[in-house]
Amino acid sequence: MPYRLGVDIGGTFTDATLINEDTGEIRIGKISSTPDDPSMGFLEATLRILRENNVSASEVSYVVHGTTVATNAIIEGKIGRTGFVTTDGFRDMLEIGRQIRPSLYDLQFEKPKPLVPRYLCFGVPERLDARGEVLIPLDERAVRQVAELLREEQAVSVAVCLLHAYANPDHEKRVGEIIQDVSPETIISLSSEVAPEFGEYFRASTTVINAGIRPVVARYLERIEKRLREEGLTAELLLMQSSGGVYTFTEAGRKPVFMVESGPAAGVISAAYLGKNLGYGDIISFDMGGTTAKVSLIQDGMPKVTKDYEVGAAAKAGVGAHRGGGYPLRTPVIDLVEIGAGGGSIAWVDSGGILRVGPQSAGADPGPACYGKGGTEPTITDANLVLGRLSPDFFLGGEMNLEVEAACHAIQTQCADPLERDVVKTAYAIVEIANAAMVNALRLVSVQRGYDPRDFVLVAFGGAGPVHANRLAAETEMPTTIIPMSPGTTSALGLLVTDLKHDYSTTMITQVDRLDINLVNHIYSDLEAEGRATLEREDISPEETSILRQVDMRYGGQSYELTIPLPNHPLSPADITQVLAQFHQAHDQAYSFSAPDEPVEFVTLRLTATGHIVRPRLHELEHDSSNTVPSSAQKTTQSVYFAERDGYVDCPLYDRYRLSPGYIIEGPAIIVELDSTTIIHPDYRAEVDKFGNLILTGYTTQ
Repeated sequence: MPYRLGVDIGGTFTDATLINEDTGEIRIGKISSTPDDPSMGFLEATLRILRENNVSASEVSYVVHGTTVATNAIIEGKIGRTGFVTTDGFRDMLEIGRQIRPSLYDLQFEKPKPLVPRYLCFGVPERLDARGEVLIPLDERAVRQVAELLREEQAVSVAVCLLHAYANPDHEKRVGEIIQDVSPETIISLSSEVAPEFGEYFRASTTVINAGIRPVVARYLERIEKRLREEGLTAELLLMQSSGGVYTFTEAGRKPVFMVESGPAAGVISAAYLGKNLGYGDIISFDMGGTTAKVSLIQDGMPKVTKDYEVGAAAKAGVGAHRGGGYPLRTPVIDLVEIGAGGGSIAWVDSGGILRVGPQSAGADPGPACYGKGGTEPTITDANLVLGRLSPDFFLGGEMNLEVEAACHAIQTQCADPLERDVVKTAYAIVEIANAAMVNALRLVSVQRGYDPRDFVLVAFGGAGPVHANRLAAETEMPTTIIPMSPGTTSALGLLVTDLKHDYSTTMITQVDRLDINLVNHIYSDLEAEGRATLEREDISPEETSILRQVDMRYGGQSYELTIPLPNHPLSPADITQVLAQFHQAHDQAYSFSAPDEPVEFVTLRLTATGHIVRPRLHELEHDSSNTVPSSAQKTTQSVYFAERDGYVDCPLYDRYRLSPGYIIEGPAIIVELDSTTIIHPDYRAEVDKFGNLILTGYTTQ
């Protein structure tokens, strides 16, 4: 079975990538997403790419899926009917939430509605201290009464989060057993299994999200698996995790909270994989699709991972992550900034007469006005079409003809007329507003975190990414931009080049100079044994397994921690000294100061167990010794608007599939392919490398 299949469902398009493991050859497919039932788009994309490449279902070794179904369920409030059980006196935990808010002076701001209504929240008598010692025994009779009430209220899923359960899970486990005994069909999520870390609200929020989406995700995965099996596909089915690894459908059904950001994570993994193959370790990943733009930083080939993340917050162009506007998660998530600036983001004029772009999106149905599917609101895609940066005849390989007149009409009536401006100048303003928002996102993951973007390479992908990448690189002074082959399906490729991964953690708040090293080593030994056992159940041999140990550290009295790597062997006093030095250095980079004389604490011990897969190799293209772009590679000439040339410029339009390694395209120019369009601005050039990637760099005209 020489083929691997990756399917990534986005807000606008569903992308499929098929890799032949024997040859490294890659085939791609792209269809419109089916928001009403994403599993239908998944099945259609799968069957279509297999049919078009004459591959039978039995030849596929495994399938990896990236999806936004969990995120959408949370945002739309379409989760299973969920109950919440906590320590007596804390039933209002979800209502109270946190003090922070995304807009400090916004008097109209309303906190997100709790995922569990108050009448389904219950407290039970019990209490542990921070060390896990029992202060008040669990009242099992009260738990049984709560379980019966939840059954009467027809709760299909229950989240259990007792105080300090991370230190001692016994009470939580017993609560779960009683609820299961009273109502065997109820789905139970325990915080000590989902997020065994200190911070009751964060732990509760994570557990509630897991409980709420479990029924939704389970039904979705069951539909996919059933349909694939009916088509004769017997391959192993895997899902992308938010942290950048994959896990089985079975594990995903049990802990779906780990896949909330699976789609965006796949793109970052793909960018890291590409950079490693090209010799670049420091990368900024830029993924612009139809609904959002996502930016992430990769250092030394490793994506940054965070444990502080929110889901359900409204993405607002130009601002980035809005802390306090969504539901917090305490699971490992690839650290990225996501804003509402995709190709389908809608341009509009506010009540003050100011032109704005996003975060609302035209989505897949009806889509931008130029799609001719009933959309009437102007989008970034419409603006790019008016500026000549998209070809109406070669979009999606010619499968979809774009309607220039519809795009002009939408921009004219919705934006240009209210602003009393020219259509072209308005279209340019729409694009530049979106670019400014994306430049802010690039700076959020770099400058604001202590990194200089000029030291990084920009890897741009997504259907709309290569259209804007050159401009963003110029604004941030990034010297090199890489446009991969088939950029519109790069995230789907990322699904196929990642490893099986499982993350574990446990809280242990202890001052470093009082640390019991033997206890720390014992905890890590237990976590490693659990990780190896899980991978063994997934048929990963010990030789294919690796372990990563990390620890969250902070200065005494701080509220936030930094994650520091640890050696993969039992710690010694010399190791602790080295870890302390690393923490001070990391703190200085993140906050521009360190305090070596201040006491430092270990907070949370973390371990990642990874099962390595054989990655497909990039397919080298045949080199043309002449290094001269043949006339057959140019499809036509198109007039494109560039502000640096004060108007429209006639540009050659090239077919990317006819460009061989060594060819150099000097801007201004357009390069089209099935799933994307690359714009090369004046004073820039693109060179085709041996894998077919476009390497964009600036140059000075003579």
